[in-house]
Amino acid sequence: MKRIYMDHAATTPMAEEVIEAMRSAFVEIFGNASSLHQPGLEARAALEDARERVAKFIGAEAEEVYFNSGGTESDNAAIKGVALSNKDREDRGGRHIITTSIEHPAVLEPCRYLERQGFEVTYLPVTKEGLVEIETLESAIRDDTILISMMHANNEIGTIQPIAEAGEIAKARGIAFHTDAVQTVGKIPAKVDDLGVDLLSISSHKLHGPKGVGALYIREGTEIEPIMHGGGHERGMRPGTENVPGIIGLATAAELAEKSLDEDMVRIAGMRDRLAEFVLERVEDVWVNGSRTKRLPNNLNLGFSYIEGEALLLRLDAEGIAVSTGSACSSKKTVASHVLTAIGLKPEEAHGSLRITLGRENTDEEVDYTAKAIVDVAESLLAMSPFRK
Repeated sequence: MKRIYMDHAATTPMAEEVIEAMRSAFVEIFGNASSLHQPGLEARAALEDARERVAKFIGAEAEEVYFNSGGTESDNAAIKGVALSNKDREDRGGRHIITTSIEHPAVLEPCRYLERQGFEVTYLPVTKEGLVEIETLESAIRDDTILISMMHANNEIGTIQPIAEAGEIAKARGIAFHTDAVQTVGKIPAKVDDLGVDLLSISSHKLHGPKGVGALYIREGTEIEPIMHGGGHERGMRPGTENVPGIIGLATAAELAEKSLDEDMVRIAGMRDRLAEFVLERVEDVWVNGSRTKRLPNNLNLGFSYIEGEALLLRLDAEGIAVSTGSACSSKKTVASHVLTAIGLKPEEAHGSLRITLGRENTDEEVDYTAKAIVDVAESLLAMSPFRK
């Protein structure tokens, strides 16, 4: 059976060019980038070249890019690091943080941890489309607000937030501004100056790079403390010997994404819309979760009445199609998605969601096959649903 993969928000298959670049690095660049001998210097040169390439991709300076293990570490480092650095400052100390109710757990859990340490966190509500209203953000800012963390686009429903407008507000008030851009880097433009962010999180495996590698952009001058301690790697921000082959893989993936970004956005959005319309026209009681316009080009989150999303997922998997019901990090939990309940869905409605996230290797033929399979499976499940009148 041919497999069709449409769960790119969870992870992406590694590009062949990335695999080749990493294979060469594993063999030829084995030195420790902190060593002073020739193998070490070669590793250092490759590391700094990769830093330049990733920095160029997001419109940053090389010295503003810090490599780490991925998006979760980046989010933790940004949120905890800024909080620790600013809590006792005489000129602008404070213990108030603003984030949103639909953030990834990699943001929400550090915020909850900081609440237990005496910080206060405001969780902004969102509209039924999953959007944060700028007026709501402005009204939440206090004199002791030290950090705003707002994801660039949601990992479940794909809604793109007004990051540039929020960045202007944060800058005017002198508040550090972080965005989790794990789902957007490589899928839509994500230049740090255009977004107006001070910190930005990247995960390699979301853009056809290797797992276990990521980066945190930290704008020069941003007050932040390291949350890990050890050696002086990554200019003191992240101790531990750098994963040079993985970092080279990330840089290669970034370059590949940049080359095809404009073309991919149009083509993938077209496939997504065709899939959506096919299902919406043929299945009763189905809807799109999130904004229809302000969303990632590859994301489609469908809600089905009277059907369990997990049943849909398993039946589609039996047909050779890989999709999900929500965030891969919480896919084994039985509670309703906090994102879907935040946009106003009842728990039973939230449990009927199906997330389809396309990638650049998907084809029109795969989309057509998947669309028909979703309709067939949904109709079959609806026919046997005890909840349907």
